[in-house]
Amino acid sequence: MEKIKGTGVALVTPFLAGGEVDFKGLTNLVNHVVDGGLNYLVVLGTTGETATLSTEEKDQVLAHVKSVNAGRLPIVIGIGGNNTAAVVEEFERFDLKGVDAILSASPYYNKPTQEGIYQHYKVLAEHAPLPLILYNVPGRTASNMTAETTLRLAHTVENIVGIKEASGDLNQVMEIVKGKPSEFAVISGEDVLNLPIIACGGIGVISVLANTLPKLTADVVNLSLNSDNKKARDLHYSSINFTNLLFAEGNPAGVKAALKIQGICDDEVRMPLMKASEKLFNELQQELKTLG
Repeated sequence: MEKIKGTGVALVTPFLAGGEVDFKGLTNLVNHVVDGGLNYLVVLGTTGETATLSTEEKDQVLAHVKSVNAGRLPIVIGIGGNNTAAVVEEFERFDLKGVDAILSASPYYNKPTQEGIYQHYKVLAEHAPLPLILYNVPGRTASNMTAETTLRLAHTVENIVGIKEASGDLNQVMEIVKGKPSEFAVISGEDVLNLPIIACGGIGVISVLANTLPKLTADVVNLSLNSDNKKARDLHYSSINFTNLLFAEGNPAGVKAALKIQGICDDEVRMPLMKASEKLFNELQQELKTLG
């Protein structure tokens, strides 16, 4: 659990204007977030536009992140889907040497019952070669994993070590924290809720904001974990307008626009996503100037 405590970053996948993966931009990004004081990297998550990557590209992105990181930070890989058997095959296919844990989103589109979600994760945990982190994000999956299901998995299935909670429901978060095993990690999946989730008993965040402002994000989390609430609030509120702008036109269009402004990588996305509008780009640029 110590490897996933603090601030993790859901890395974007930079692209060139022609649509190819931008490995130079990815190098810049990894060094930027490592130097920013983060605790771990999350590669091939939904923020990384993994749904649009080929099998070969996924392998290349993972290998490149491992190479650039060079063992400096733990790595979590996103491997999920709505076909349980296919996810198991992905576990077996990836070269997971140098990876510390797997983050797997609850099945999307199918809208399984809570029993279906439980059985899905039970099978994944039995086959996962690394510790497994649940990911509840009903805004993307159209299906909420209830606190009851999360706690059932936490108490009865070995190899499940935590959950990235992005339901936006603080009551649900508190139910999980109250009823979980002591070693089970609750991780914020929404940057704007980092403060309350940590206050409820969470151990950190897997952040989109940390792509562009790694030090600020890590400082807020570390201050919160150390119960320095006044400083944490002040820093959090100083960036909340910027954070909301990042998601104003979907993710990762906003954060890629911010990364372009910072000169880290381009703002290209793959269809059906669209780049941030000129209006949003200018607003992000102004907020970054305000933040210094």
